[in-house]
Amino acid sequence: MHLYLKFLGLALPSYGLMIATGIITANILAFFCLLQDKKDINDFLILEAGGFLGAVLGAKLLYLAVSWKTINWEQISLPTFNKLMQGGFVFYGGLIGGILALFFTGKLLHLSALQYLKKYIFLIPWMHGFGRLGCYMAGCCYGIPYDGPGCVIFPDNSLAPTGIKLFPVQLTEAVFLLIISVSLFFMWKKQLQDYTIPVYLIAYGILRFSLEFLRYDEERGFLWFFSTSQWISILLIIAGILFLWKMRFHKISHSAENLQQ
Repeated sequence: MHLYLKFLGLALPSYGLMIATGIITANILAFFCLLQDKKDINDFLILEAGGFLGAVLGAKLLYLAVSWKTINWEQISLPTFNKLMQGGFVFYGGLIGGILALFFTGKLLHLSALQYLKKYIFLIPWMHGFGRLGCYMAGCCYGIPYDGPGCVIFPDNSLAPTGIKLFPVQLTEAVFLLIISVSLFFMWKKQLQDYTIPVYLIAYGILRFSLEFLRYDEERGFLWFFSTSQWISILLIIAGILFLWKMRFHKISHSAENLQQ
């Protein structure tokens, strides 16, 4: 749990290091999956690059939106602006921005972004899980005060409150993200990729909605009873259910047409 890790005399930001680890390992996994699927690796990398740029932009924009009232825009300067741009990202903004950019890139280059997303969506919770490990090491996105089993106390150089026992919400989310990722991977292996997108939307939507009650950091935005992420979670769950309902409706219609023939 340190904001920076020392390696060969260098102070490496722990959050960025875990993000990089997640991206690298995800690409290694993708490489072997693409070989098995006999897919063009270059097409995947192009779609990934477009999605990554959209994810960074979306994550930053949503962070600025939910943190708008806490930022002193009147006293903004070049150093503080640079610091603002370097830190502060919201996952849901990255997810929405990344998916939109992925489909835009696919349409622009005549690539089937949907097929790639169905098959390799398990890489999203995989990378996200490493990101949450980075949150834990840096101390951001911390949990509520809690003195039960598994509680954590962050050191003085952490972004989290120090000297207080907190719920390890980052580690909890990381574990469940790994479970979701592995489950989606085996769905792909079992040729059930048509269900991977709605399963991911519903599973992570429920997970995030629940864990938001255990978060203690302030910059999350609130509307009525729920945080910004909880409202987005509700929309994701609804979208996933509608996705499944639409798939079931098409299968019933297709079966009826076959019987008539």
